[in-house]
Amino acid sequence: MSLLDDPALFGRQWAATYDHPGNPDPEPAADFLAGLAGAGPALELAIGSGRVALPLTRRGVAVEGIEASQDMIDLLRAKPGGADLPVVVGDMADVAVDGPYPLVYLVFNTLFNLTGEGRQEDCFRNVARVLAPGGAFVVEAYVPDPADMDREEQQVQIRDVTEESVTIRLHRYDRQAQTFVRQTVTFTDGGVRLQPFGMHYRWPDQIDALAAQAGLRLEARYASWDRAPFGPDSRDHISVYRKP
Repeated sequence: MSLLDDPALFGRQWAATYDHPGNPDPEPAADFLAGLAGAGPALELAIGSGRVALPLTRRGVAVEGIEASQDMIDLLRAKPGGADLPVVVGDMADVAVDGPYPLVYLVFNTLFNLTGEGRQEDCFRNVARVLAPGGAFVVEAYVPDPADMDREEQQVQIRDVTEESVTIRLHRYDRQAQTFVRQTVTFTDGGVRLQPFGMHYRWPDQIDALAAQAGLRLEARYASWDRAPFGPDSRDHISVYRKP
């Protein structure tokens, strides 16, 4: 199995830098999700280091999680309140819990990290299984832009240059499959380090189709967590799907 298809290996690779500065502010997401959680509990798929889950618990919402990487869970457990969150170790697409949950959510483009054949479909189907009647599944993802793909394919990006090392980044897109592989390569006098990353991206209407196949309906779509209207120029979307 390649790194891109193994979420545990993926988490091990990125855990060391996952909470570095520059990540999005989780507070607007926690505000948004708290309004949908009701009495809870909420379920976060790929809970990671608790970036969103912990602020959500501070709003009085009980949160449970699924996470494939023990390294990520260790980061969560080391944070205040992190030791109290129930977390199942497993692949988020399997949703290996019973529910029912009034809210399940998946943020930071993580849906696209499911690159294996049919795994995004599995995720939606299993979320529908554990949602309570009337429950919400919230997905945050970017809107793919073909122009970005052209720019990234036509250049080698220089990420860092020091006296001890050089780091560059390259992309390879498969537009028919809607996948890409990104390789971040660091050269030092001690050798070469590779950090592969990949996604299976989808446009919003394609995600709607995944939801519909699982018996969920789109209730609302926003351009940001503060409920800005979604439009043709929006680069991200927050989509709320309901179980009848």
